[in-house]
Amino acid sequence: MDDAARPAEAAANAPALGAEASQAVDEATMRALNSMDCSLHLMDERMKQSIESARGASQMLKKRAALEEEYAQGLKKISRTAMSDYTGNDVRAGTYGTSWVHMIKNQDILSENHFRFASKLTNISDDIASLVYDAEQHRKQSRDLGFRLEKSLLEAESAADRARLRLDSTIDDLDRVLLIKNGDPRANDKRSIGMPFSRGSSLFKSKNPQQIARTEDECRTKQGQAHDTLRSEAQTAQAKRQEYFQQQLPQILRAYKESLDELETGLQFQLMRYAFLYESIALSDGLCVNPLGDKSAPQGLRDAVASINNKSDFKDFMQNYELVFNNKEHKPTPQRVNPYDEATLAQYLHQSTLKQAPSDVDGAPQSSRAVFGVDLETQMVRDGVQVPPILEICADAIERVGIRNTGIYRLSGTSSRVQKLKNRFDYDWSTVDVMANEAIQDINIVAGCLKQWFRELPEPLFTYPLYPAFIEAAKISNDFLRQVRLHEQVNNLPDANYATLRFLMTHLDRVRAHEADNQMSAHNLAIVFGPTLLRSPHEAQMASTGASGAMFLPDMGLQCKAIETILLKYRDIFVESDEA
Repeated sequence: MDDAARPAEAAANAPALGAEASQAVDEATMRALNSMDCSLHLMDERMKQSIESARGASQMLKKRAALEEEYAQGLKKISRTAMSDYTGNDVRAGTYGTSWVHMIKNQDILSENHFRFASKLTNISDDIASLVYDAEQHRKQSRDLGFRLEKSLLEAESAADRARLRLDSTIDDLDRVLLIKNGDPRANDKRSIGMPFSRGSSLFKSKNPQQIARTEDECRTKQGQAHDTLRSEAQTAQAKRQEYFQQQLPQILRAYKESLDELETGLQFQLMRYAFLYESIALSDGLCVNPLGDKSAPQGLRDAVASINNKSDFKDFMQNYELVFNNKEHKPTPQRVNPYDEATLAQYLHQSTLKQAPSDVDGAPQSSRAVFGVDLETQMVRDGVQVPPILEICADAIERVGIRNTGIYRLSGTSSRVQKLKNRFDYDWSTVDVMANEAIQDINIVAGCLKQWFRELPEPLFTYPLYPAFIEAAKISNDFLRQVRLHEQVNNLPDANYATLRFLMTHLDRVRAHEADNQMSAHNLAIVFGPTLLRSPHEAQMASTGASGAMFLPDMGLQCKAIETILLKYRDIFVESDEA
């Protein structure tokens, strides 16, 4: 397959709609907030809740870090004590001693892993605390400014209301004067006029026409002044209202929203870091117990225990003890005339030693057509295929039986059954009928076998030389530009890798099409396949030094981002224009 046969890159000048859509959603939110009378109090309350939530997460992670550090210190102390007891006491040697030392060292590796985990948890907790501090500062500034401007507007409206009341009072006073002036008897009836005379009025004390006329002039003057005052206060209140609702409040709400988004997005990111670290430490602990056939990793607990040979240890002890015993001064003991009866010893050892039954895991037949741990190009040239058969067989079974299963690829099948299916593929893949195999009873076994095949490739699907370019492309924040750069690197893959990746992405695209049933979105699939398909070239070196699983995945977030983008843009990257 040459490069000319591959689909062209997506149109380079196509508009990046992701940012515009995000902005449109944000603008719609802001318009909805501006239309609410309680928007300022709403945002302040929401900000308060988010701050308290983030503070709680920070405190929990801080406590978790302390527990992890305490656990790591306890493991370290136990390991040192056990090693000291073993070297200082008269205990068993031989295969048991070797295995016991491996098990102690295994506990020591676990303690180092959890020390690093505790340190990273502390960093995450501190980062969240920093987000909380910044959010509190922004909230205080926005709240103080918003409530101060709101109070100023309320005071202006209150002043306008008082001016209106004063105008009403002067109008009532003038109406009463005019009734008195015209001799109307209703002048003394408060019910006939809405308001009584203002305090200090002398209308009831004086009935002199000149005084009434003078009082009338005074009332008209007060009415004019009250009217002017009301107009001024109303204009001031209206100007403040327009400025507040059209300029000041939207700015304050936007500042609130930006600070809220920063806090909530930052908190989600830090919690995702925690989730990745948690998965990583769990994986690391599991690999310490059982390295899953990784010969470069330290011996696991299971292998260490299985390597103990009680029969051989006892025989060696017996021979060494007899040699040492005969070279020392000792009390007389009965002497045997005949040599030691080996048959009797064998019978005794048979009664006290557990036999290991053969299994498909340890006794799998070897074949020249093995597919696990074999280079991709070698497999495809040897078998005369364009896509590895194991990928076609497993993908077909999953699409036919398990594509709607919740957590497909996320859940793992039984290790022993996965290993049995692996052995059958390694013996002769052409004889494997997954649909007739017992593995089809649990489709997660088939999925686990396929994932293990990808993990055991000598070089990952995204080759080591292209790893830095893929990681740099994944760092690009612009969705469209990130897609273009990843597309370029996909086209740079060797033909065998490109064909395999295209088939795999076609299959995963079908899986995510049933997300409503299997709960496996593009993001979830990327979490599963990212660290497997896109591995750092330094991983093998770190594994050979005994580094933890947490240290193997420094770029896990970027690895997953690259796989997620390629899966989401699968049709743009892989589907020919005449196929679309």
